[in-house]
Amino acid sequence: MKGDMEGAHVAIVGLGSTQGTFTSSVANGKSFDEVWVINSMMVPIKHDRVFMMDPASRFLDTENAGSQTEALRRTLGTHPGPIYTCTLDERVPGAVLYPLEEVVKATGLCYFNNTVPYAIAFAIYQKVEKLYLYGIDYSYKSNLVMAEAGRACAEFWLSSAIARGIAVEVAHDSTLLDTNVPEEEKLYGYHRLEDPLVMSVSKGSLTVSKKSESAPPEPTDARPILYGRNDRVVVLKEALNV
Repeated sequence: MKGDMEGAHVAIVGLGSTQGTFTSSVANGKSFDEVWVINSMMVPIKHDRVFMMDPASRFLDTENAGSQTEALRRTLGTHPGPIYTCTLDERVPGAVLYPLEEVVKATGLCYFNNTVPYAIAFAIYQKVEKLYLYGIDYSYKSNLVMAEAGRACAEFWLSSAIARGIAVEVAHDSTLLDTNVPEEEKLYGYHRLEDPLVMSVSKGSLTVSKKSESAPPEPTDARPILYGRNDRVVVLKEALNV
């Protein structure tokens, strides 16, 4: 099993609100070598692997999983797998044991307090080239009184992935890795300066500079366009008569 995904580009999709960014990306042409989903995200989107680290009995025999319960009860009995989990259940033919010992040995790490880190660790174990994360949010700007436990663990594993040369891309409006924080506010302390420091990538290297000195985005030759009902591409400037 190890190395089957070496060099692959993989999307991991959870139940957070930025799962919508995944569906929008795919609808607009983005593709991945594989799509891995967390728990009940196996129901609405096409995928290659599922990570469900709770025993299936949590969903099949109790109501403890809340709103995921019914969706998983309808799906687990017929899902072809693989569904990585902690113990097998004859009612779930697609279930396979998560290779915990192999992953721990390969990474030298053993810190898992929710399901998402298992998927990230599996990606490291498989030596994927790039990870895209959608719906892995944990907290939300729009709801400051609610947050899900486990963000620190997920970010710990993402840090480990990055240190091993795996590229990581997070949905732009996700709180994970402070992705949705404005550039001028990402560096604590410096964000209070009149001319805050900001991060940027130059020729593949991460750099830090004053906001006033940071290079603007590279210009694009593409012209704004408007797609009409007759499939005729119209330059937006012409459409607005300006």
